Amino acid sequence: MSSQDIPEENVPAERATDEDAHGQGAVAVADETNPFADPGLPPHEHRIQDIDERAAKRSERAVAFLFTLSMLATVAFIASYVAIPNDRSIFVFPIGHISALNFALGLTLGVALFSIGAGAVHWARTLMSDVEIADERHAISAEPEVKAKVLADFKQGAKESALGRRKLVRNTMFGALALFPLSGVMLLRDLGPLPGTKLRHTLWSKGKLLVNMNTNEPLRPSDVAVGSLTFAKPEGLEEHDEDFQKEIAKAALMIVRLQPDNIKDKQELDWSYQGIVAFSKICTHVGCPVSLYEQQTHHALCPCHQSTFDLSDGARVIFGPAGHPLPQLRIGVNDEGYLEALSDFEVPVGPAFWERG
Repeated sequence: MSSQDIPEENVPAERATDEDAHGQGAVAVADETNPFADPGLPPHEHRIQDIDERAAKRSERAVAFLFTLSMLATVAFIASYVAIPNDRSIFVFPIGHISALNFALGLTLGVALFSIGAGAVHWARTLMSDVEIADERHAISAEPEVKAKVLADFKQGAKESALGRRKLVRNTMFGALALFPLSGVMLLRDLGPLPGTKLRHTLWSKGKLLVNMNTNEPLRPSDVAVGSLTFAKPEGLEEHDEDFQKEIAKAALMIVRLQPDNIKDKQELDWSYQGIVAFSKICTHVGCPVSLYEQQTHHALCPCHQSTFDLSDGARVIFGPAGHPLPQLRIGVNDEGYLEALSDFEVPVGPAFWERG
């Protein structure tokens, strides 16, 4: 709707005087000293909200709805974070199976952010003043008169924003902005609680059989040849288990058979069986799987950052960034002749962590 279509009596008084105050429509004539004419500003066209209070109320309710939607989405974000287990998955077409928690957090956080932004944009485009203002360029350093003008413009802008008059918009905006930071506060929950003893224990315990990772069969001493490298997992842990990846990341074993005379460390010899030693497969640097073995030197190499461990001397670190030896698992043989664990690892497996004593 253009200004020509608006009856003069419906044009707000402050809007009608704005054109005169800001010199709209005034042009400069080109001459020899100023060859470029100033086209001036086109006549201002009023919005429907400027002349129809019912339209302004509709815009006000739309802005309030968006801010309220942001508040509800923030509350949903917090509720999702608390209520949805982090191991639950859902099917979302066409993405497929994804984490229910991640989907809920992303959706609610996105709605909360979008609603605040959309509400602010709609407020500015429909309710705040949109009168075009022409201003001359000025020096970088502000004069007292300029500072006074800026302050006056700020007060005028605050007045024209109708923040004091549009209480519904103001209150819902404050509510949305006050609630939204709680999303970030809730994320601080990931800094705690402390892991407790979860990082200190694995599935290994007294009597657990050593199961070959390739054949899925329990191991006998005769299955492990001198100089060979075998990978094992605890009895009862299957690949289709929901927590398989989490548990195997702590319980994976690297089994090597040495000549007992070649074992230099007394504790390693005591915890072995006929030269068969079982060490954690998880590198103590950043948790990569140690998988390269050199039978002549009895050295195991982590392919990620080349940490090297001497498996004949307590798996001590002889090269690389790893901070401590690979933990050893005490093993023996049960009555049926199968290799079994005699306890859990005596020290935590994998990289060091700040709580480790």
